Amino acid sequence: MGILFSPGVRGQVADFAHADFTRADSIAELYAGYSLKNLQSLADKLTKPLSTEEEKFSAIYKWVCNNIEYDNALYLQHKNKRGKFKSTQELTEWNKKFSAHVFKTLLEKHRTVCTGYAYLVRELSSHAGLRCRIVDGYGRTSQSNIRGSGNANHSWNAIQLNHTWYLCDATWSSGSVDADGNYIKKYDDSYFLADPGLFVRNHYPLDSTWMLLDCKQTLKEFLNGPLIYSSAFRYNIEQVFPSTFDIKTAKGKAISFTFTTKNNTIIEKAELYIKRSVITSFVSPEIYSDPVRSMDQATKLYRMDYTFTAKGTHVVHILLNNSYAFTYTVKVE
Repeated sequence: MGILFSPGVRGQVADFAHADFTRADSIAELYAGYSLKNLQSLADKLTKPLSTEEEKFSAIYKWVCNNIEYDNALYLQHKNKRGKFKSTQELTEWNKKFSAHVFKTLLEKHRTVCTGYAYLVRELSSHAGLRCRIVDGYGRTSQSNIRGSGNANHSWNAIQLNHTWYLCDATWSSGSVDADGNYIKKYDDSYFLADPGLFVRNHYPLDSTWMLLDCKQTLKEFLNGPLIYSSAFRYNIEQVFPSTFDIKTAKGKAISFTFTTKNNTIIEKAELYIKRSVITSFVSPEIYSDPVRSMDQATKLYRMDYTFTAKGTHVVHILLNNSYAFTYTVKVE
């Protein structure tokens, strides 16, 4: 990696807690449906009226997320075809053809897959004078990269704002694919300038530099950790325990599920959910203060203990304010 893009200082959206993105949002809405045939023109319209780098990038990011749709059929076409090739050369040739098809679909129909989102964010940012990288790696969902050796299946971005590097994923911010394969467009800012410590729970870069972390987890730890959803980002989750997706226990033995947040994070309801039933819930966490930290930076510890009375494998979800945050599997022997 060239020194030009070597990340030094890195941050998260909390750095802009006092920023006002209202004008950036309005500009992004003003140019809804604008053509992609002249990216410099689009970048100028989105960013010229704005004064700060974070506002300019917010306008670009919001525009991409709200104007580009995820093409699940295109993704499945690539996934199914890719699995049939027996040689690296065949796969390379297919990827070249597929990439051309991806960008043509993006240009003409405003539909794409993750590589198209990441490409568009980078190009618009570059045209606006911002330094931006495409990061390739492993995206972890309930359908992919659970256990095993892993599949490098995803792309996202690193953006430098005010000399600080940040991570974001416009694909996952734009919406989601439901169980029937239908794309549901709904903006989710959880993946906008996300906390690197959380981001790495479901985004593992091929180049570990782009974790933006001093202490880096291994790919094995990534593939075998608890499954993390966007609400964990929304509520600033810090530590999660157990730290593995698969848990083994004995019948009649209690397991403690815990996680921590900053004291200023508000979680009105947290629930342990098994077999479509709420097993236990809590709303009053313990608060631990640190002499070095202010009170609003103190840590809240949420804990639920549950004793499994039936043998077998159980899927356990933790919901925060009615939204899925973590998933485990528990094998009771």
